[in-house]
Amino acid sequence: MDRPGREPCFLAGDGTGYVSRIADRIEEEQLSSADDLIDEARQLLAARAWTPGELHLLAVQLTATLADVRRVAESRGGRLTALGHDAPDDADGEGPRLPAEAFG
Repeated sequence: MDRPGREPCFLAGDGTGYVSRIADRIEEEQLSSADDLIDEARQLLAARAWTPGELHLLAVQLTATLADVRRVAESRGGRLTALGHDAPDDADGEGPRLPAEAFG
């Protein structure tokens, strides 16, 4: 899908270098922010006392955060493909499995 202004990010290397570690930290911060926003959205919606402006702001924030999370997923999927994990490792269809050190 074409997303103007949102170019894919690719890192060359084995994923253990300085830039890779910074990218991993940024991805973790983006995912953490998404968790926080999900909690905030649930609280706002549960209160059932929102204004149209609050709903609009929430939609804007959720859209931006969803775009970040999608980019993280695409980036991590790209890393799997680069590691040669483009098909499920097993017959149960759960998908590729990363070694434990990939999450360190």
